[in-house]
Amino acid sequence: MIPFDVVGFGALNVDKLYKVNKLAKAEEESFIETYTEACGGSAANTIIGLARLGFKTGFVGKIGCDRESKLILQDFCSEGVDTKGIIQAGNGRSGLVLGFVDQKGERALYVDPGVNDTITFDELDQEYVSKTRFLHLSSFVSTKSFQVQKKLLELIPTSTKVSFDPGILYASKSYDVLKPILKRTYLLMPNNIELKLLTGKTNYQEGAEFMIRQGIEIVVVKLGSVGSYVTNGNESHFVKSFTVDAIDTTGAGDAFDAGFISGLLNEESLLDCARIGNFVASQKVMRMGARAGLPYVKDLDLLD
Repeated sequence: MIPFDVVGFGALNVDKLYKVNKLAKAEEESFIETYTEACGGSAANTIIGLARLGFKTGFVGKIGCDRESKLILQDFCSEGVDTKGIIQAGNGRSGLVLGFVDQKGERALYVDPGVNDTITFDELDQEYVSKTRFLHLSSFVSTKSFQVQKKLLELIPTSTKVSFDPGILYASKSYDVLKPILKRTYLLMPNNIELKLLTGKTNYQEGAEFMIRQGIEIVVVKLGSVGSYVTNGNESHFVKSFTVDAIDTTGAGDAFDAGFISGLLNEESLLDCARIGNFVASQKVMRMGARAGLPYVKDLDLLD
């Protein structure tokens, strides 16, 4: 039996989130209304979401030797995520993200990667990431960590499906730079801005079709409060979002990823996978922080 349903591989951070009256532009000022601190990192958020939905999960990443590293490990353990793939540096600080969220739930993020960007291939446990149905990738800041991900994909078994959320950092690298990862990707989950950066196409349907022609099996485009679009080349669906009062959009895309992947693992239709993704994202945005609102298995009854 394969030990894991999904293993994540990406940056590990602690998010320091400030609720502000507005997002200040250059030479402007705004004021802080409230402050929260929570663990984050795109792939890590998705893995927590999947763990809450009842799947066996693990994670590969790197943390420092500080207060934040303890928070990250404690959070994973409390959610039932296996942490044996996490590397702890002898010194150095864990990743931090400063986030500013306005009254509409829109955000601006500033990333301090810390030891996330010092991970090396020799530190990875190859066997650990070879025993999972899905390997879920998200971005790092540094080229060094990006190279480690590329090398790993050359060596994992073909039976392991790769899901990939490029984020704006990786999407900005261009299609050609990301090609070594994309050619191994089974499920690609960008938002419409990231897809445009990758393909040069302003129409997200055309961009998704372009990616399908490159050999990716499933492309899901996250369209924010509008909904999502999914295609596998044979069938395509636009799926409307759920109407909720959004407080914080931090981690909404990661939450969608968790819902969509959970649908695939349960052999749901593409349409239902997107519906579940939209639902999980809608629950998240009603709470501050990337993980606080992530639903549990029992909450999926609200979909019926």
